[in-house]
Formats: sequence, C-alpha cells, structure tokens
Amino acid sequence: MATEQGFKSHARFDPWFHFFLAPLNFLILIVAAKTAWVYRDKLHYFFLAIAISLVLMGFKTRLYALRNQDRIIRLEERTRLSRLMPQEPTVVEALTMQQCIGLRFASDEEAADLARIAVREHLTSKQIKERVKTWRADHHRI
Repeated sequence: MATEQGFKSHARFDPWFHFFLAPLNFLILIVAAKTAWVYRDKLHYFFLAIAISLVLMGFKTRLYALRNQDRIIRLEERTRLSRLMPQEPTVVEALTMQQCIGLRFASDEEAADLARIAVREHLTSKQIKERVKTWRADHHRI
C-alpha cells in the first residue's frame, strides 16, 4: 500500500538509479580518472572518456524521462483545469510548466482557485504545493 503523501513526503527516489547506477558510474569515473592520471597513456584516456560518457548518458536519459513526465503532467493538468474552469481558458493557457506540475497535487475543489492565484502572483511549483490543503497523491512520478 502506498504511504500517505503530502508536501513534506511527496519526493521520491528511484533506488536503482539513485543508489546503484549513479554511484557506480561515479566510482567508475573516479577510478578511470585516477588511472589516467597515473599512467597517462591513450588507452587510459580512452577509458576515462568512456567513464565520462557513462555518467553523462545516465543523467541525460534520466533528464529526458523527467522532461517527458513534465510534458505529460502539463497536458493532464491543462485538460483537468479546462474541465474545471471552462469560462477561463486564458488562465489555463497562462500557466507555466512548473505551475502545472505544482497544481497536480491540488484536489479538484481547490485547483481552479490555486491556478488563478498562481497566474496572478507568479507562484513557483513549490509555493503552489505549499498552499495545497487537500493533497491529491501522485505515486507514479519518480
């Protein structure tokens, strides 16, 4: 069963990435850098280049997945808000990506009011999440 979610407990870790792949890639990078420093030959520089590419590839692929999630959240929230406030399409269109991401935690009852406030006061995602009273959990985002 999923745990209760709120502002202080909504952040999540992906154990395979955060606690295995990223540390392992950094360890490989450190070992490759040290051996390249000691031996200073083309083979060890090549291994260092591979280690750097592993670290960059890991973080870039993670970034691509997170950006894709952000775009899906924006679409979901704009669709939900268009349904909740059909008379105010300009408010829905004025929301930034980060504001939509913050609004995903707001219940239907408070989402429209928070959206209006977010646009009017240029709230950040964090500021929006702090103002949510009835938290709508998102257990799928990592």
